[in-house]
Amino acid sequence: MKISYNWLTQFINTEKTPEEISQILTAIGLEVESLEKVQTIPGGLEGLVVGLVKECAQHPNADRLRVTKVDIGIGQDLDVVCGAPNVAAGQKVVVATVGTTVHPTNGEPFKINKSKIRGEVSEGMLCGEDEVGLGNSHAGILVLDENAVIGTPVKDYFGVKDDFLFEIGLTPNRADAASHLGVARDLAAYLRTSISLPEVAGFKPDNLHRPIPVTVENEQACPRYSSLTISGVEVKESPDWLKDKLKVIGVRTINNIVDVTNYVLHELGQPLHAFDADQIAGGKVVVKNCPEGTPFTTLDEVERKLSSEDLMICNAEEAMCIAGVFGGTKSGVTENTKAVFLESAYFNSVSVRKTAKRHGLKTDASFRFERGTDPEITVFALKRAALLIKEVAGGEISSEIADFYPAPIAPFNVSISYANVKRLIGAEIPAETIREIVKALAIEVLSETSEGLELQVPTYKVDVTREVDVIEEILRIYGYNNIAIPTQIRASLNYAIKPDKEVVMNQVADMLSANGYSEILSNSLTKSAYTEDQATAVKILNPLSSDLDTMRQSMLYSGLEAIAYNQNRKNADLKLYEFGKIYSTTETGYNESSRLAVFVSGAKQSQQWNHDKIQSSFYNLKAAVDAIVKRLNIPGLLQEDFEAKDFQQAVQYKKGSKTLVYFGAVSKSVLKKLDIDKDVFYADFDWDEVLKAIRKNKIVYQEVAKIPAVRRDLSMLIDQNVTFNQLKQLAQKTERGLLKEVNVFDVYEGDKLPSGKKSYALSFLLQDEEKTLTDKQIDAVMSKLITNFEKELGAEVRK
Repeated sequence: MKISYNWLTQFINTEKTPEEISQILTAIGLEVESLEKVQTIPGGLEGLVVGLVKECAQHPNADRLRVTKVDIGIGQDLDVVCGAPNVAAGQKVVVATVGTTVHPTNGEPFKINKSKIRGEVSEGMLCGEDEVGLGNSHAGILVLDENAVIGTPVKDYFGVKDDFLFEIGLTPNRADAASHLGVARDLAAYLRTSISLPEVAGFKPDNLHRPIPVTVENEQACPRYSSLTISGVEVKESPDWLKDKLKVIGVRTINNIVDVTNYVLHELGQPLHAFDADQIAGGKVVVKNCPEGTPFTTLDEVERKLSSEDLMICNAEEAMCIAGVFGGTKSGVTENTKAVFLESAYFNSVSVRKTAKRHGLKTDASFRFERGTDPEITVFALKRAALLIKEVAGGEISSEIADFYPAPIAPFNVSISYANVKRLIGAEIPAETIREIVKALAIEVLSETSEGLELQVPTYKVDVTREVDVIEEILRIYGYNNIAIPTQIRASLNYAIKPDKEVVMNQVADMLSANGYSEILSNSLTKSAYTEDQATAVKILNPLSSDLDTMRQSMLYSGLEAIAYNQNRKNADLKLYEFGKIYSTTETGYNESSRLAVFVSGAKQSQQWNHDKIQSSFYNLKAAVDAIVKRLNIPGLLQEDFEAKDFQQAVQYKKGSKTLVYFGAVSKSVLKKLDIDKDVFYADFDWDEVLKAIRKNKIVYQEVAKIPAVRRDLSMLIDQNVTFNQLKQLAQKTERGLLKEVNVFDVYEGDKLPSGKKSYALSFLLQDEEKTLTDKQIDAVMSKLITNFEKELGAEVRK
């Protein structure tokens, strides 16, 4: 939210500098994210002064140039060569002195230097309005009033003031501060001073010849609706003061009528809407809901299908405006408008929010209505806008204010106790200070006891409805920095369930990061196209967009989006991991599951002078999975093939009937959806089951063996359908005591082997922790292994 310093000081009289105000606002909860100096006229007319042309003669060497002597109040006249046709002696003019940078309306800034023009010295420039950014006229130099004082800075002559722009990070609960008035209230409360509201005492109808009756059919969605008409207006460009105010805060000017409504919106926080009164069919306004599917074309010329829940501002025949959100094309103010129907309403925040989300519309008006506006300011804002319209567009107020307000919204009554203030804030604030702050916040004290206060909160503080909210307001103004940090911390010791899931997660994260993996964090909201099972999908009722309408059912797609993003930016070699959650519905409610996702894609090793690029493979991912399992000390896992529609090949590790992790190569069809042209290998840990699997583990130290291990290798010919896992399990079953490890170090399949066969080379690590193995013992073990391989799996050992 943008706030102008000059505009703010119209509400509050303070000598504080913009930098000081910036610090104050941040301290009281309105965080100033940036402070920027703004010049309403580029360059701020710096270096330009009022001068008097004392002499004006023809240039001796140029027919279209004049040589002038100009007095700028420094005791010595300047020689200035000028080509303007209207320059003459006796004129008061704008002079750009040597060293001044001039900022023209059109074109790049340039610096004035002392020079010779056709042989004559020129010590400055006499300026036209387009040459200094004051207008677009190029007819000649700008001639000032004869009463202008010589030597006066031009910025002072035209009353040009630099402004400062505060960019405030407004939190969603601070609807009361979504305007210059709202920020001024907080600032005044901190400084213990008063604010000055715009004067509307001069408001009165000029005549009553054009009343437009209003009927509100949906009182729940529109508790208050105020309106009036202004006739005889002239729609044109806004005056400079109005354009400058809006320009500083980044609001585009349209015409004087619309600009006034925007001005009041940012001044008071009350959205207004102006209709062309001549376009209101039937001469009446009806606030109601239209039938489902009714077509309506908004100001952006997009035809939208209305919901029966959308509140609309209608005339006798059709809808004119989506209430609180966006106007329509047919009833808006144009250059032909002669009479205006002005609306100032209080709409139900939930109704506006749902409508804005439904149609994907975000406007300054909906931003405020969604968070809650002040129901008590509608008439005040209407009077303020009407007087401004008369000032900038002429016309006359041609009706009384029609104010529909059948059930006035009462202020909130809240009780606070001094004991709770101390308990929640952590420091004792004197009762007198509390009362002073409360009154500074315009919260009325209804009654007071030694234990606390009975308060009435104004309606514009829509988020202050409980005791804790009032205490938060007190703390904001008192100052967070004024609460001392205690030297003693009191805490209770609680038994933690083992294993500590945060500790385990950090252990795994540290291990992966140390091995070159980067942690990512993805949004749990995703698009429904990524949903694996629509029947169990958790849908968002009011999605921010179609790409964020479903809670994710898998960690796969959010990771693939990160990979696609990086690959599109020439960062294709990736090792990523993410801890997150997936969601689904069940017969009894909702299910939330914790997961760990690991991704590998691109090159394992980049190309160097001494070796080629090595691409990542399934086995690189498997190494990471095995490292995690080993780090967590999860014994007794069973490896099985795993089938999933998103994988072209995958395996899983199971403990009992539970799958702890499945991993493999993502299918080409899935990668194509996200325009990924490299293989991606993905592992999905069921983190809840992983924590259960390690919950009862006891880590027991085992002394490092003093006796060396012995390795023996076997090369064998086996059927293609025999897996390494079968060979490993059979070997472990054959020799449980001495066999420590089984590994495969060579696999060969080709036309040199019999059909349906493949060659495996296995290594076996044998060790007796008590004594050195003899050749006889080793040969006996290997003989048993060969016999069982041949008998059980049909292997042919190659000797």
